[in-house]
Amino acid sequence: MKHNHNHDNVRSAGPQLVPVRFEFTHPTATTVCIAGTFNQWQPEAKTLHPAGGGRWWKETALAPGTYEYCLVVDGQWMPDPLARETVPNPFGGRNSVLKVASSPEAAHRADAENLPLKNETNRNDRKHEQTNTSNQQ
Repeated sequence: MKHNHNHDNVRSAGPQLVPVRFEFTHPTATTVCIAGTFNQWQPEAKTLHPAGGGRWWKETALAPGTYEYCLVVDGQWMPDPLARETVPNPFGGRNSVLKVASSPEAAHRADAENLPLKNETNRNDRKHEQTNTSNQQ
């Protein structure tokens, strides 16, 4: 039986998956995993790869949405220090929050909305410099 290898015209019924990359640095870690709502809190399902120098990474694909997760470093659960947002968990700790946009472009737009305006930053820097200069005289 021949298989049709032309899958370009086939649309999936499920949500479009978006690539996500997790990165973590810990100088003495021997194992690093991720557990969260995207893998039923099973750390062994998402093990990070060592990149040398204490750096770890994992690429995966997730459906758009908001997820909670923790890193599991040598068996110790901890929030991701690079996460922009955390929420309390029922165990007295914190979970990291990951918001996956519907596309990389949408994620960039969301990031841009949270950045300060460049002119405004420069204006404040100049004002600060002027204040410091006038105080030195």
